[in-house]
Amino acid sequence: MESQFSRGESLNLLEDADLRRHVRFLGDLLGEVIVERSGQAVFETVEQLRKGFIRLRKQDDPLLRNQLMAQLGELDPLTVREVIRAFNLYFSLVNTAEEAFHHHNRMLQLRNGGNLWHGSYHDTLTQLKAEGVTLTQLQAMLDQLVYMPVFTAHPTESKRRTVMEILRRVFLLDEQLTSPDLTSYDEQQIRRQLKQQIQLLWATDEVRAVKPTVRDEVKNGLYYFNVSLFDAVPRSYRNLENAIRRVYADEVDAGTPFHIPHYIQFGSWIGGDRDGNPYVTAQTTEMAVMLQKRAILRRYLDDVTKLMFSLTQSQPLCAVSNEFAADLADSEQRFGSAFNTNAQRFINEPYRRKLYMMRHRLEDNLRLLQHYFRPEQQVSSLGTAYENEQAFLADLKLLKQSLQANGDTMIAATDLTDLIRLTETFGFYLYHLDVRQESTRHTQAVAEVLANTGLCRDYEALSEAQRMTMLSELIDQQQLPEIYGDLQPETDEVLAVMRLMARLRHDVSDKAFGHYVISMTHAASHILEVMLLARFAGLVGENEQGQYCHIYIAPLFETVVDLAHIEPVMTALFENPVYRNRLMLSGNRQEIMLGYSDSCKDGGILASVWHLYQAQQKVGELSKKYGIACRMFHGRGGTVGRGGGPTHDAILAQPPGTVQGQIKFTEQGEVLSFKYGNTETAAYELGMGVSALLKASRSLVTQAKSEPAAYHDVMRELASLGEQQYRQLTEQTPYFLDYFYEACPITEIGLMNIGSRPSHRKAGDRSKSSVRAIGWVFAWAQSRHTLPAWYGIGTAISQWLQAHPEAQQTLQQMSRDWPFFKALLSNTQMSLAKADMGIAQQYAMLCEQSLPALDVLSIIRNEYEQTINQVLSLVEADKLMVENPVLALSLRRRSPYLDPLNHIQVMLLRRYRLAETDGQDMAVLRDTLLRTISAISQGMRNTG
Repeated sequence: MESQFSRGESLNLLEDADLRRHVRFLGDLLGEVIVERSGQAVFETVEQLRKGFIRLRKQDDPLLRNQLMAQLGELDPLTVREVIRAFNLYFSLVNTAEEAFHHHNRMLQLRNGGNLWHGSYHDTLTQLKAEGVTLTQLQAMLDQLVYMPVFTAHPTESKRRTVMEILRRVFLLDEQLTSPDLTSYDEQQIRRQLKQQIQLLWATDEVRAVKPTVRDEVKNGLYYFNVSLFDAVPRSYRNLENAIRRVYADEVDAGTPFHIPHYIQFGSWIGGDRDGNPYVTAQTTEMAVMLQKRAILRRYLDDVTKLMFSLTQSQPLCAVSNEFAADLADSEQRFGSAFNTNAQRFINEPYRRKLYMMRHRLEDNLRLLQHYFRPEQQVSSLGTAYENEQAFLADLKLLKQSLQANGDTMIAATDLTDLIRLTETFGFYLYHLDVRQESTRHTQAVAEVLANTGLCRDYEALSEAQRMTMLSELIDQQQLPEIYGDLQPETDEVLAVMRLMARLRHDVSDKAFGHYVISMTHAASHILEVMLLARFAGLVGENEQGQYCHIYIAPLFETVVDLAHIEPVMTALFENPVYRNRLMLSGNRQEIMLGYSDSCKDGGILASVWHLYQAQQKVGELSKKYGIACRMFHGRGGTVGRGGGPTHDAILAQPPGTVQGQIKFTEQGEVLSFKYGNTETAAYELGMGVSALLKASRSLVTQAKSEPAAYHDVMRELASLGEQQYRQLTEQTPYFLDYFYEACPITEIGLMNIGSRPSHRKAGDRSKSSVRAIGWVFAWAQSRHTLPAWYGIGTAISQWLQAHPEAQQTLQQMSRDWPFFKALLSNTQMSLAKADMGIAQQYAMLCEQSLPALDVLSIIRNEYEQTINQVLSLVEADKLMVENPVLALSLRRRSPYLDPLNHIQVMLLRRYRLAETDGQDMAVLRDTLLRTISAISQGMRNTG
């Protein structure tokens, strides 16, 4: 998602002036720190560049531009580095100030008791009630709701965790400045503390010194839970409950019951995604699960300890339920070792006594984990650990029931209820870890296993029909032969991961693993291959209770061709009785993952979004035909070119009737820190996503309203025209790939220590298919082309209007009435606003052959200008992003500060590439260049 701001938020001039004063305040503090730590000369250089490029943004001045370029060229390496760091830190402070400012405004709305922001729970429930949705119907929707962000470790987050921790403190201090009770003394103290944090930021390197390991990436993912989500999740549940009581007060007062189920779940790929990452093995996957378990157990231990200080009711001043009294007596018999040092501890405080034993048991759960993390210490368990999350949850609910039964309902509804909701959400596993591997790995593994067991000597020579028949028969066999002899390391690793999944389902939780995702799924046999391997590994089989299937398989359709083939592949799968039987055993819900990134890189934005839209419709039809519940898993990135855009609008843009109460989507890169770096923003983002899910799921209780079929006809033609234009540029234009590799810093991005995964599928392969979609989008963004997010749209609209000269009103109506098309045009405007063809030309001059490079740029520039004109015509506006003034102002605030960074990056790229050729010392140049990549990412709020 490129922005945390929805289209519904507005910003009046007074508010913007207030925000600008706030930003200027932080900027002044930064200026003081720069003078103190780096000297007056550095500060003056920063100011000259800042003010000079602001003047150029207002009015071009060739003389001033030449002076600024000359000044940049004369800077010594140390000063260049300090200038880059100054702008980078400025952007971090601006991002934090904006986040705190908008949170403060939302809290003002909340306290004033009026209408809340568009997308809030209150706003959404008011809309649903006005449309006739009763509280009973709302409950039916809630009972089926699943909202699941999935954290991934794609290498696009350039901000270090240490820096994020300092920025969290800046956010909290910044929030204090908005207090109406602030005294002059308080303000001075907060100013002093803010300056201290900015001094820390200036003294903390924002660029990683070494490439992160998978363990580092897992810990980076866990950071967001510890710093915000453990508090944001129960807050989001409370917000919904309060909104229901307010909006549906008449039905609640009349006695209509309701409850809040645990509809928020989390997934992760960090430590499970082995597609193209040689560093993710079975051992690293086990490490990830154990780190997750340790993180959540530590949180439960803290919360149970806090409850001991709040549930202090004493007997005979309080009563407890009979069930609680019986359980307390039983617990004292079984877990009395908790009181070895003092048998009478809390003897008259029943809740504290119970909680003390619960704490004792959680400590034993953590003690058991020490066997994994510190095997050399030989720590022995006390035998009191909770066997699973259900047992812990049962204790918590028993406490709550006893409190409610004895008049302490309000006390039970606070911290204890929050802990219950945390436990329902996170269990003992924290989040569902998905495993991902590429389809050819499974085909090769099946071929080797079958040859090794004598079941089939040449599996890969079989046709698709023959493969389906053989795989089905083997999966359904009562017993499979043992695998004898050594397997190739790749095959052994595939089976080792599945055996690990079987073991950790027992040792940690049966919910520890989510889905097994097969990237590059081209055929139904690819799914059955994984099912057969799982059969060999013990995840699928038969025991004394009967048949079982403990693996959930999600095919991933990524390219435009694969998306077009989704119907025949899934039809073949759903008509296979062996697969249907296993699917029924695992819950009769099929998850299907859609790849936004590769489809866009492959065929362009229009073809990508339309094939994705059609794929969901086809899956929805198949779901009804075969009586199988389906959940779409959206592989979205941070940018529009990778499926990004505001979450609320993206969910509403899904085909009517296809969401069905559940949605799962990837969250990655800079999106994680922007959305989940602070508790306050995280709770807001969760609320915006869940409220959109409720709106999109009205078909669960009412008839879904579909868009006119004529819109589909138009979109089909636009997608075809857009794909032709995109492929003509990326596959048929001479010198285009050379232009990409020379005008964009894709090679240099690969040098950054921001992810464990390589930037290319094949090292040294300079092709569109080899470069990963993340790097593809990242590089075009750095060079201010932002091409993947908009290229082909202008030509498609123009050519369609030429063929239908009287139909412009149709497109305008689509932009007003069709959420899908409206979101597409909104995201397109956002990406066009971030592009700058003047700066892109500076990058084009890096190419070895200037004439063909300028020819390529001319094609891109023409499409850029045409796209702006056509989009503005359809949305009936005279400038970009009129409908989203908050984001428009934010981008305009950043542009003058981005300009010098881009010019510095161009200068450094030229020097770096020449130095590489001449064999000069590279270390200083490389370090400074990588800092520009990080800084531009911060300024655009946009990496990959």
